[in-house]
Amino acid sequence: MGNVSITAAEILLDELRHARTVRGMNQDEFGRFISYSGTHVSAVETGARPPTSDYVAAIDKALKTGGIFVRLLERLAALDMAPVWLREWITFEDQAKALRWYEPAFVPGLLQTETYARATLQAGGLLTVEQTRQRVRSRMDRQAVLNREDPPHVVIVLDAAVLRRTVNDDRTLIREQLEHLAAVAELPHVQIHVVPDDAGLYPGLQGGFILATMPDDTVVGHTDYQVRSQTVSGAGEIATLQKTWEAVLRDALPRRPSLDLIKEAAKTWT
Repeated sequence: MGNVSITAAEILLDELRHARTVRGMNQDEFGRFISYSGTHVSAVETGARPPTSDYVAAIDKALKTGGIFVRLLERLAALDMAPVWLREWITFEDQAKALRWYEPAFVPGLLQTETYARATLQAGGLLTVEQTRQRVRSRMDRQAVLNREDPPHVVIVLDAAVLRRTVNDDRTLIREQLEHLAAVAELPHVQIHVVPDDAGLYPGLQGGFILATMPDDTVVGHTDYQVRSQTVSGAGEIATLQKTWEAVLRDALPRRPSLDLIKEAAKTWT
């Protein structure tokens, strides 16, 4: 996703065209091959008609691909829901074998309920209804990484203030979110730690960040601020984030006391 001006839909169409042309077929021939009309094939390839799941499934079946185009349609459609500046990071997140996430303000996106995600995105009225819908969908789709066959090892550190921060004065929303947080924390590949109030000022309060360890053991970071959000991979930047992570983790409670704190906080919202 180096060129963010290319949409996910355009990537899929390029691959569909390639699947036809590499076999030396024109659109009419390919249409007969997959039991669609040549006009339909042309309309899809020019972008006049969106490729449906049935259409790409027919291509997968005819080409015996094992369902690769259906999976590509689902993955890229979800990617297009995400804001442009986040797409590059999502590709790293999806492939990571380990994720370390520090968040001082909100429940991290990978652990949000749909209701909490929608409420936080609507806060301030900065997004349109459609933008909010798309970003909620993207955020929910990203959570699939936690349930994949070989999920990443995820360690999350939250500031205790996250457990007390109300959203739209909706106590039920926060209680359900914290109960969900506690449930996810019980997964064997997920650890959640909380930095207690008595930690005072500590380095992490300058802003949230994520560190992703890739299959080749390289580390990529993601930082999120008021005016920009970016993926970082420079040695100096990664070293700084890793030192900050170590400092934050030292101030956090162990896994079990953190889980107990989350459960107790959930009860206060009843």
